[in-house]
Amino acid sequence: MKRFSFQRAGLAVAFMALVVYLACVGAQAPAAKRVSPAGDDPARMKRIARARKNAPPVTKPIMFNTPTADAVLSALEIFPPGNPWNQLVDKWPVHPNSKAIVASVGVGKPLRYNPDMAFVIVPPNQKRISVKITAYPDESDKGPYPLPANVPIEGWPVNYSRNPKTRKLTLLDVQRDTMKLGGDRHAIVIDTTNRMLYEFYTLRKTPDGWQAAQASIFDLKRNKLRPKGWTSSDAAGLPIFPAIVRYDELKRGSIDHALRVTIRKSRRAFTPPATHYASRHTNKNYPRMGERFRLRADVDISKFSPEVRTILTALKRYGMLVADNGIEWAISVAPDERIPVLHEELRRIKGSDFEVVIPPKSK
Repeated sequence: MKRFSFQRAGLAVAFMALVVYLACVGAQAPAAKRVSPAGDDPARMKRIARARKNAPPVTKPIMFNTPTADAVLSALEIFPPGNPWNQLVDKWPVHPNSKAIVASVGVGKPLRYNPDMAFVIVPPNQKRISVKITAYPDESDKGPYPLPANVPIEGWPVNYSRNPKTRKLTLLDVQRDTMKLGGDRHAIVIDTTNRMLYEFYTLRKTPDGWQAAQASIFDLKRNKLRPKGWTSSDAAGLPIFPAIVRYDELKRGSIDHALRVTIRKSRRAFTPPATHYASRHTNKNYPRMGERFRLRADVDISKFSPEVRTILTALKRYGMLVADNGIEWAISVAPDERIPVLHEELRRIKGSDFEVVIPPKSK
């Protein structure tokens, strides 16, 4: 993937939504007066508070596709209220150029998914190691990083176990890329105790140690974007982990965050929360990085399976953000063998079922 960079510049951090939230849910605030800051769903925080009572401690690395990970993730607050990933957008106005933007992606092309973004949960005392950054050192966050030996690479294990040509590969084989398959090779590590996120682009284990093209660190306790012009492990400068469709979410029947989506042709522009573009195209009908698509309210989702209905409901309530260049209308789902194959159902949703939305104007 070819990316483009800007000169580094600062980006102001907006704390007002968090301040409002803390004031509204303080210990002495009556329940009737609690409000939803910046469009965040109050039910999300209530769900997390309930889950924390049964959350197990993290004392060793935990792979994402396990019941223990499910319990930990259900209790994890991923960014504070008011964060763009957590905002309800079902009432947001439609972009004035929505139809043309949707058409540029493809009105007849189907919604798809990639079982791609694997991750591992680590304890707060996980040993930190160095990773050689090869392509974007000036737009990477400095290490060392809490990288465990069992860090999964994008697509592990489902994309490998379901392919006859790769089903015999071990995780170590994939980490070393012994078959030289290449690709984006995203890798994601979460310290859920400290609510810190570490993401890598083209991570690979070599005889001399780990190397990656780029490394990003996100503080899940803060509503802070990357510096303007900086990329991340995604071309848009966005975190990946907050957008992944996970098994624990499908099991409980609710996803309370936006998803990420790839498109083939993006514009040489970005809109918050994105901080970076990856295109030479200036056509205003092409989506910007960070553009938010929403499944139209009138799309009937009643006849889909519970898992797909959960995804489509999230797309109506939270939408999906353009995060990278790739196949059209493709969202990211954890490569978890417990998640059923969703292709045929998702393909019943077409590009024409989406619209582009923009934030409402402040009063």
